[in-house]
Amino acid sequence: MLTKQHIDDDSDFIESTDKNPSNILPEKLTLDSHLQFECHPKVSCFTACCHNIKIILTPYDILVLRKRLNLPAHEFITEYTEPTYLEKTDMPGVNIKLVGEKNGCPFVTPDGCTVYEDRPSACRYYPVGMADFHEGGSDDPTEDKFFFLVKEPHCKGHEEPKRWTIREWRSDQGVDLRDEMNKEWLRLVMRRKSFGLQATLSELAKRMFFMASTDLDTFRKFIFESSFLETYEIDAETIAKIKEDDVALMLFSFKYMANTLFGAAGMSIKAEKIQKKVEEIKSRQDEALQQAEKEYEELKAERACLEEKRQAALKKGDTGN
Repeated sequence: MLTKQHIDDDSDFIESTDKNPSNILPEKLTLDSHLQFECHPKVSCFTACCHNIKIILTPYDILVLRKRLNLPAHEFITEYTEPTYLEKTDMPGVNIKLVGEKNGCPFVTPDGCTVYEDRPSACRYYPVGMADFHEGGSDDPTEDKFFFLVKEPHCKGHEEPKRWTIREWRSDQGVDLRDEMNKEWLRLVMRRKSFGLQATLSELAKRMFFMASTDLDTFRKFIFESSFLETYEIDAETIAKIKEDDVALMLFSFKYMANTLFGAAGMSIKAEKIQKKVEEIKSRQDEALQQAEKEYEELKAERACLEEKRQAALKKGDTGN
């Protein structure tokens, strides 16, 4: 459910079902529903929608854009993005950093988008949004989805004669691949949102989520240069894939975050690590018990000494009388 949002609209990156902005037509659409829309250089509003907007980048967006620009992840993040929070949660993310007097996307010129083939997911979906009621983390494979149309007053693309089905539009825009790449990450965000603001992520959890979502190079170092592989049960085939394949690593990061942040199934700690942890806890408990016993014996001895002194004082007093 990714849509391009105008900043002055103060709306969310992921359209919620608890509000109905006036630019969203109140009609549920299917893949076979029709829309009339086309965007091209001869449309009078061409590139107008690329200014004064908030475009949140998904991990897959970041991956393909930085490869397009031949930049390491940290350089891309520093130069082209700014920090934000996702869907009214405390989960950190990034959106495109707007530039110039017109406050526009840095990849857009009067002639159009310079990274069009690798443009962000939000740009591809517009003006068709998707609602998925199982993004809150359900594992039910029969997902309840429908589509809706975003029709903003400034957009003249709706006046063009071109007609498509939603299915044809999505295929033309390359949305199906983006849906597959974004699905598990979006579910993490929706699952976090379902907990509400009464629960908060630790600073460590936030840093881990941000690293895994934006910087796969650093996440790969975390896996292969820390005790990660000594801790988790990871099969050899997966290890080989995530060592070389960035997409495989990205998808693995979603599974790891679902497990560490929300306790989702899919990853297991090695039995010997669990046993070691149990022994450490038992050792600490034994040490605490021994310390408590020691303190108790010392307290008893101190009380006995005081009692002896008291009795001696009483005896001395009796003798004096």
